[in-house]
Amino acid sequence: MAGKSYFVTGTDTGVGKTLVSAAILEAAATLGKKTLAMKPVASGCDDTPEGLRNEDALILMESMSEPLPYDQVNPVALLPAIAPHVAAAQAGRHLTAERLVGFCRGLQMRPADLLLVEGAGGWRVPLNDRETYAAMPVALGMPVIMVVPLKLGCINHALLTAEAIRRDGLSIAGWVANRPDPTAMTCEQETLDYLIQKLPAPCLGVLPWQERANPRELAKALDLSILFEN
Repeated sequence: MAGKSYFVTGTDTGVGKTLVSAAILEAAATLGKKTLAMKPVASGCDDTPEGLRNEDALILMESMSEPLPYDQVNPVALLPAIAPHVAAAQAGRHLTAERLVGFCRGLQMRPADLLLVEGAGGWRVPLNDRETYAAMPVALGMPVIMVVPLKLGCINHALLTAEAIRRDGLSIAGWVANRPDPTAMTCEQETLDYLIQKLPAPCLGVLPWQERANPRELAKALDLSILFEN
């Protein structure tokens, strides 16, 4: 059974959730941990001879230590690169938190030290007309790792996301700052200092910009000790 399970969310879409998740998996491997990961719902998949495949899910597969078939890493693969609930509707499928919880619980039963579950977009991305993606980690009682891109507006987005997570009854295990551009944002250190002071969780690391992102190299910027306490 997976020893530690965390849900990875971002303050928005395109903030580097997959890159951060892969770096965490690589960092855990250097600690001798067995790791698993999944992206339950992925839109923007490629149509391949093997079926629909999502780049983010494939990156997770490369970085986790334990082998899994693609369908267990990404059980709901959707073709168009649009919001998951819209992509699912276009494909004649209906997303529910209950179904996603079942996929996650299946992986939680497998032997591993760490399971990462990567969300889609931000915390309030819809699954259907009644539920948001947040309903899944809430049902699982899964602590959250938050990804914050270091760009203009990130303080507001980070604080609002943290507030929503805690209001939903979940704890934030930690957060990772990600540099999304080659040029550092203006007053980057002041922004980091403010987030470290105000966010109700420790900063696990600050990932540098890389033109060709290498999760194994980026893992060196992370301190995962708090994730494996107790």
